[in-house]
Amino acid sequence: MRTLIFDCDGVLVDSEALAEGTLVEYLSRWLPDLNISQVLSQALGMTTADILSHLEALSAHSLPLDATEQVDTAIEARLARELKAIEGADKAIRGIALEKAVVSNSRRSRVLASLMSTRLAEALGEVPIFTADQVAKPKPDPALYRLAASQLGQVPRDCLVVEDSVAGVTAAHAAGMCVIGFVGASHVDAGQSARLIQAGAWRVLEHMHGLAALVEEWQTSGPAFQTLTASRTNQGSL
Repeated sequence: MRTLIFDCDGVLVDSEALAEGTLVEYLSRWLPDLNISQVLSQALGMTTADILSHLEALSAHSLPLDATEQVDTAIEARLARELKAIEGADKAIRGIALEKAVVSNSRRSRVLASLMSTRLAEALGEVPIFTADQVAKPKPDPALYRLAASQLGQVPRDCLVVEDSVAGVTAAHAAGMCVIGFVGASHVDAGQSARLIQAGAWRVLEHMHGLAALVEEWQTSGPAFQTLTASRTNQGSL
């Protein structure tokens, strides 16, 4: 049985715009020499700690020692007030008869709270959830997706992943999985489709109502996808 794997933030829940707004608020104050909105856009999808480390390296200023905890706490408070499910996610989850899992770069407590508050936990049921705190190197490293495949008892080629970020697509593709790049969340800009394809996405999805058709296409064209994946891997593609 093949497995459909969802990222959480920006795929199941429309959280990235809320997280980005909080990051801009804090980082504009802490790193005033950077155009935070500009440099932050392509770091989304990474863990909060990795985002902060990346931006601090670009600045002449230093972050507070507890910066990650401050930002994560503020983001989670905002999510608790404002978070909504991605339109069509509930129906797509319920309508696709594959085993499912969630693989997220957020900490586990945030993922569980997000799925509960949007009631997507009811649609997903008792699915396995894998989060960044389970590996030493989170996305864009493939370790988290390799861990998921191992614990699910799946070979990577039998996993179809839905990801919204370059970091996530890079990680899943490097793990040998087929990846759909999702661009239907509120934070996505016009150039994201091309970036996700370049990172290794097999198809780009603009709305969750199209997911079932892509799942069916993937299931019926498995050998062709496996040949493509092997070719890209042999060429050194991530």
